[in-house]
Amino acid sequence: MGSILNLLLTIGKFVAGIVGLSGAMIADAVHSLSDLMTDAVVFVFVSISGKPSDKKHDYGHGKYETMGTVIIAVALIIVGAMLCSEGLTKVYNHLHYGTELSRPGLIALIMAIFSIALKEWLFRVTFRVGKEENSRSVIANAWHHRSDAYSSIATFVGISGASLLGKGWMILEPLSAAVVSVFIIKVGFQMALPAFRDLLEQSLPDDLEAEIEQIIRTESAVVDVRKLRTRSIGNYYAVEADVLVDGEMTVASSHAATQRIEESLRRQYGEPTHIVIHIEPSSKK
Repeated sequence: MGSILNLLLTIGKFVAGIVGLSGAMIADAVHSLSDLMTDAVVFVFVSISGKPSDKKHDYGHGKYETMGTVIIAVALIIVGAMLCSEGLTKVYNHLHYGTELSRPGLIALIMAIFSIALKEWLFRVTFRVGKEENSRSVIANAWHHRSDAYSSIATFVGISGASLLGKGWMILEPLSAAVVSVFIIKVGFQMALPAFRDLLEQSLPDDLEAEIEQIIRTESAVVDVRKLRTRSIGNYYAVEADVLVDGEMTVASSHAATQRIEESLRRQYGEPTHIVIHIEPSSKK
């Protein structure tokens, strides 16, 4: 549904920009076009990441979703930089060379208002789905919808200022677009950094590791926990730990304790959680 709405919205923006003589609306249409590309990326990479492990992917396909998040984030940064550059160039040319800025038509203003409402609705729906599915790339795509709404807000401010306040306010259109593009770039970096940390196998946050260790220690047979190692694989976790138990425990008893630990961790973090527990004997009684 999101892709269909984005397609119709993109076509509507192009038409409104051309008919309404609004360069800002045409730029906004190009920005919306990027949403169609990211929708395709999300669909492809989430579908791949949901596949079970196979002979060539012992740890599953979760990294594909992380890569999808990186692609969306980079697209946001590039689009934001392009919008910022375009807006600042128009402002500079107008102030220093007296370049005329065209007055946009009413159809462009109406489309800007409609775009803001639609993209904000898409953001809220997509973000809720991403949270429910614990999918970082879906959440990233939601933020792309929000960035498109920001772009439409800038377009609305510029078009309304140029249309309703007179020639002296024409500069509002490119200036507001440049300002809002900075926030688009910021969102891109906020999504890219966690994804890059996952690709670089960075450990989970300290508070999450402390929670994992506490869950392991709730098993009565555990004497101590050492060498806890964690990382993200897409939208699920990988946990490895050396667990010390009574050195006189039988293999069967220690195996049963390991199974209980794994069940506790999967109840908390999901069935796909990758868990490796190495049992070691402890001299403590």
